[in-house]
Amino acid sequence: MTTSDQTEIIIRRTVSEDIPKIVNLQKESFPYLARYGNIWHPDELESHLRIFPEGQSVADLHGEIVGSASSLIVHLDPEYADHTWKEITADGMMTNHNPQGDSLYGADISTAPKYRHEHIGKRLYDFRKETVIKFNLRRMIGGGRLFNYCDYADKTSAVEYAQRVINGEFKDPVLSFELENGFKFIKILPNYLDDVRSLNYASFIEWLNPSYGK
Repeated sequence: MTTSDQTEIIIRRTVSEDIPKIVNLQKESFPYLARYGNIWHPDELESHLRIFPEGQSVADLHGEIVGSASSLIVHLDPEYADHTWKEITADGMMTNHNPQGDSLYGADISTAPKYRHEHIGKRLYDFRKETVIKFNLRRMIGGGRLFNYCDYADKTSAVEYAQRVINGEFKDPVLSFELENGFKFIKILPNYLDDVRSLNYASFIEWLNPSYGK
């Protein structure tokens, strides 16, 4: 991909016409999850647009959807409560979206494999950060699956693995990316998502809105 092509990628809000393309993107981006049906389905994406259109975004390259992100607003009590992906997203439908909540929850972010070095993920996160600021939310949170943990599970616990990623000893394509985008690792979420690579573990991550309350 050339530099001129990269500048032509537009980050915008999702519209209903994008849904079939997002489903195809999910299959391409998450083959391990797609194997068990753990990717977005059209009815779920339609629900997201009905409930919280401002929280859904795509990366558009001349009509090709090369990235997407889905989010909702939640309120956790306590603020770092354990949860699973199904619980926090109402089994993917986002019917638990809470306009009175204080946290934007990143339910999913995906990039087409051939464009993964074009900063699309960062731009989608920047779009989310703008959404957090626009709605004057306190923070953005999420659960990032520990993508490479399966390679180290026989040698270290999930907590130790995450700490070694933070220390720069290990590179994890999800957690390392989140840290590079200003997130703080809070704790491990066990049984977060049925996933063979992470062994169902995810990292609870948090980004605080520097403009909150101003």
